[in-house]
Amino acid sequence: MATVSEVVGIIGCGSMGGSIARGLIASGTCDASRVIVCDHHAERLEALSADSGAQVVPDVDALLAEGPDAIILAVKPQVISSVVKSVADSCAGTLVVSIAAGKPLGWFVGQGLTRVVRVMPNLPVSVRSGASAIAAVDMATGKDTAAKADVELVRTLFSSLGSAFVMREDQLDAEGAVIGCAPAYFALFVDALTRAGIRAGIPAEATREMVESTMLGTARSLLESGEHPRSYLEGVTSPGGTTAAALRELEPLMCEGAYDAVDAALERTHELA
Repeated sequence: MATVSEVVGIIGCGSMGGSIARGLIASGTCDASRVIVCDHHAERLEALSADSGAQVVPDVDALLAEGPDAIILAVKPQVISSVVKSVADSCAGTLVVSIAAGKPLGWFVGQGLTRVVRVMPNLPVSVRSGASAIAAVDMATGKDTAAKADVELVRTLFSSLGSAFVMREDQLDAEGAVIGCAPAYFALFVDALTRAGIRAGIPAEATREMVESTMLGTARSLLESGEHPRSYLEGVTSPGGTTAAALRELEPLMCEGAYDAVDAALERTHELA
């Protein structure tokens, strides 16, 4: 695993911000002394400091006073505007990384930031098995919004939390709607299958544990084998068997549901912009 010497500041210690900080430190990518996090929830900062050793400060001003080389904005899309406007003057020449959906690179440039990268990670970064899409070319102008070295630093940071790919900004929104939302999709399917098992007469506790274990095992076996999901599916489906009968009902519903879900997420992304 690559290590970096830069000081990384993280504004926001919620689910994503805290997970990123913990992952960077646990992976050895960043020394704990070089990860500085601020949040207005003191209890979140205390927990982060206690279990990861990250440096914590009470507010944005204190974080900026530490002179971080890169700042990750781990705040909700609804407050990203106010946060950026409050730090834009101080961060004009600093590498700024936004993980907020909806706000395009051009908007950040318009606020006076000269080195900005967008990243769309998902929640499994908390166990360093997430997925992140990275963009640093303004979709509207076609111009770079960060240097190649900046993009490589961001790729190194987020690769330590799972897989990370550099792509076009228009693809970033689609990645957020598909991959960013995917943990919720998967959790919903686990919950639905658990309820189906209970409905069919299996005890609730046993159903949930078996469904979760099966999902984890399926993910591991697919990852380790490198097999295409369709091939894996066919391998566990006997002609004329129970799985084949079940898939005839489930597949069209799941495919159409997935298409509709991604379309809805994209529509909401555009509204947030």
